[in-house]
Amino acid sequence: MNNLIKIYRQIRFGQRFYAALTALILLLVFSYSFPVLYEPAISFLYVFLLGLLVETFLLFRHETPLTGNRHAHYSKLSNGDENEVVLTIENFYSFPVNVSIIDELPFQLQERNFLITTWLKPAQQKSFSYKVRPVERGEYHFGKLNLVVGIRVTGFLLRHFTTAENFKMACYPSFLKLRQYELMAISNRLTELGIKKVRRIGHSTEFEQIKEYVTGDDVRTINWKATARRVSLMVNHYREERAQNVYSVVDMGRIMKMPFEKMTLLDYAINASLVIGHVAWIKQDKPGLICFSDKVNIHIGADRKGNQLLRLQEGLYNASTDFGESNYEKLLSHISTKITQRSLILLYTNFETLNGLKRQIRYLRRIAAKHLVVVVFFENTELKGLLGKPATDTLEIYEQTIAQKFDYEKRQISRELKQFGIMSVYTPPANLTVNSLNKYLEIKTRGLI
Repeated sequence: MNNLIKIYRQIRFGQRFYAALTALILLLVFSYSFPVLYEPAISFLYVFLLGLLVETFLLFRHETPLTGNRHAHYSKLSNGDENEVVLTIENFYSFPVNVSIIDELPFQLQERNFLITTWLKPAQQKSFSYKVRPVERGEYHFGKLNLVVGIRVTGFLLRHFTTAENFKMACYPSFLKLRQYELMAISNRLTELGIKKVRRIGHSTEFEQIKEYVTGDDVRTINWKATARRVSLMVNHYREERAQNVYSVVDMGRIMKMPFEKMTLLDYAINASLVIGHVAWIKQDKPGLICFSDKVNIHIGADRKGNQLLRLQEGLYNASTDFGESNYEKLLSHISTKITQRSLILLYTNFETLNGLKRQIRYLRRIAAKHLVVVVFFENTELKGLLGKPATDTLEIYEQTIAQKFDYEKRQISRELKQFGIMSVYTPPANLTVNSLNKYLEIKTRGLI
């Protein structure tokens, strides 16, 4: 009895079933006017019923006729990136079958039309891949893998069953970009990502070693005492200063809730902070993290411990906020208390108006008195699109005038910050990581920390 109930629940009817049933009904209807059609209609009915019985037997005689597995290349998802998921289906029937695959994707992806259709030979295995792009951090729950199988020749009946267990994956800040930047750096192709080469002004003051002079060395670095002892020209070699504190300070207030390509500005800032921390680690600096809104929510001290990058990743993954008003006074108090050594502070925030900046400038100036502060804020790309098209009526003229006012205020913010000795990066959200990294490398090259 249980087996019959199970079979009943798994039975589905294919398009060919409804086409054949429609043809049978038409034959029976027309047989009233044309009696010659009655005998063929009855014969077709018997063949149709026999075919259904044979298909039922063939489809349901195996307990597990197909197997399906789902796996991803990484154990977690990378936020804002294309993450590949692979499905593997194997056919244990002794005849070819049509298969429709429906994966129950996490609700956060809002994907309601997922469908893969294929066919499999006997004992054949196939793999299919698809990509998902999460736009928020957190846990993503994948449901069952639904398989709808039918005999390739007839296809009147279909069998629907599920395979692959439910599983969940955590979505972390964009770690795929870390590998991308790292591979580009190894192959000396960072310029393809938009990383600029900055001409070194002077040289760093951190002494490394004394070496013999070779053609091309700066004559200003000749060590005359060592030259006298060795009776050959010796020069001092310097290197970029290391072990400097590099803090990513992320504003998690309501001004960072603005969306861009389905992600919030906060998530773009978090992804960029992870890349900066990784690059700072490679550059032998000490990356750190501060996240704040109405209070300081997360503080990870700048360090070069072996698990520092993991601490940064976990801290950024857990960064959450109710998007309240940002309290720069508490940020100033926290930095003054917790960060005693001069550090590079990359502040990811957003000022939409000049008045918004003026309310916070006194706190930024006090931070900049002891540290090198770089304010990273966002360009409103919607305004750019509005300014780029010609106005056709009075309403569009008004809209462009207001857009120009906001665009002017954004640029005025950079000039206002520069007036008080605070560096800034004004960038579209899509280019945030590259532009932030360029600014960090420029500061390193110029030895400003």
